Amino acid sequence: MSITVYVPQDAVALGLGANRVARAIFAGAERRGLDVRIVRTGTRGLLWLEPMVEVATPEGRIAYGPVTPADVEGLLDAGLTEGGEHALRLGKPEEIPFLAKQHRLTFHRCGVVDPVSVEDYRAHGGYRGLEAALKLDAKGIVAQVRDSGLRGRGGAGFPAGIKWNTVMLAQSDQKYVVCNADEGDSGTFADRIMMEGDPFNLIEGMTIAAVATGATRGYIYCRSEYPQSFKTLRDAIANGVRAGVLGDNILGSGKSFHLEVRLGAGAYICGEETSLLESLEGKRGIVRAKPPIPALKGFLGKPTLVNNVMTFTAVPYILEHGAKSYAEYGMGRSLGTLPIQLAGNIRQGGLIEYAFGITIRQVIEDFGGGTASDRPVRAVQVGGPLGAYFPDDLLDTPLDYEAMAAKKGLVGHGGIVVFDDTVDMAKQARFAFEFCATESCGKCTPCRVGATRGVETMDKVISGIRPEANLKLVEDLCEIMTDGSLCAMGGLTPMPVMSAITNFPEDFRRAGDLPVAAE
Repeated sequence: MSITVYVPQDAVALGLGANRVARAIFAGAERRGLDVRIVRTGTRGLLWLEPMVEVATPEGRIAYGPVTPADVEGLLDAGLTEGGEHALRLGKPEEIPFLAKQHRLTFHRCGVVDPVSVEDYRAHGGYRGLEAALKLDAKGIVAQVRDSGLRGRGGAGFPAGIKWNTVMLAQSDQKYVVCNADEGDSGTFADRIMMEGDPFNLIEGMTIAAVATGATRGYIYCRSEYPQSFKTLRDAIANGVRAGVLGDNILGSGKSFHLEVRLGAGAYICGEETSLLESLEGKRGIVRAKPPIPALKGFLGKPTLVNNVMTFTAVPYILEHGAKSYAEYGMGRSLGTLPIQLAGNIRQGGLIEYAFGITIRQVIEDFGGGTASDRPVRAVQVGGPLGAYFPDDLLDTPLDYEAMAAKKGLVGHGGIVVFDDTVDMAKQARFAFEFCATESCGKCTPCRVGATRGVETMDKVISGIRPEANLKLVEDLCEIMTDGSLCAMGGLTPMPVMSAITNFPEDFRRAGDLPVAAE
């Protein structure tokens, strides 16, 4: 009887030697006369344990990790193919505390299924959401999304149902659905894990959106730094067309949806939806002034629904189980689950899906296991490079859009980057300006010039040149960038800068205590 062994081909696992591990398992099994079938999956999100190999046994899957090619012979000798005991044996994946404590509504198939197999996806509950959607009219689908409380997971937190309704009501001979998969924020990788581990969940969510809004064409804009995601999506789309879940007459419904994946050129600014649309049209990725909004005049001037990967992938669960089931998770106006990505100086980095309302401290301590350096946590940045730096006394803030905003922070795409007590916050504030200066599209003066002047002024502060006067100038620059920038690139850059100055003033005083240099 064939034995099934699961080896991840997620980008992290590949970087850690997963292909060599797979080859070693196959060769070792062949030498022993074992009939082994290797299935390449995505990751379950326990990134510190990758490559995490799993084997199917009568009791369920048994995991081992992190596995190196040098470990394979010892694992096979210990009975890997039967779930035998070994120092790397982790037991059933779903019982590992990191996974067991989560609320996996969106990511429950990641690391479980063959990512490009329609049959495997359907065997694990896939396309039930689309089947439910096809029994409703467009208004009924939109009502489910609206009543679920789903908000844009890309960072803005705008109610998805309102955006879907706007595109649905727009009158046009052609409409589009566009997925923003340009995941450029530091410390974020949920989109990548989904695209590499369960791409049909994204495809199904976009197909439901197309049926709801009347769109017949869609595009996934994937960042250039994600070649594995790009390949997986292309293979999944081709298999989807062959299986009749994409293209003409999807699932025999008479409705059509044609989907393509496009590769970006490496610009962070193309994570902003109008810059993304410019790039998708073959133009330079620069911000468009609004109005008109993309929902009315987007790709090629037609009504376009633009959502993030995590927004679309929440939709199949909502349609299958109902809006009420999804809305039972979360708090306040932040309903459902949030994919949290834990990175930086952390012992157990990875993906956590949990209901809104969990605190930053709980994520770091209960899931992350503290810092990798064993030193105290000093600062935590939530929401990517434009998010605020929180000190210890703010770590009990719930991950909730309104609660974070009340503390002058943001949830963003759910990325959490941890720093220990060796971090220099004056340098982190400088980095925020430098990042903006590098990644600005250059269209508006407050962002283009303000960020460059910010770097220069922070250099003076760090060098001890009139620190008080120059910090006041930084504050003025931040006010101008916040109020005058066309998009969030310049408008949010002041958030990490001012949070560093406000929450860690001692680092700026220390910088100012240096001998004063001549200007």
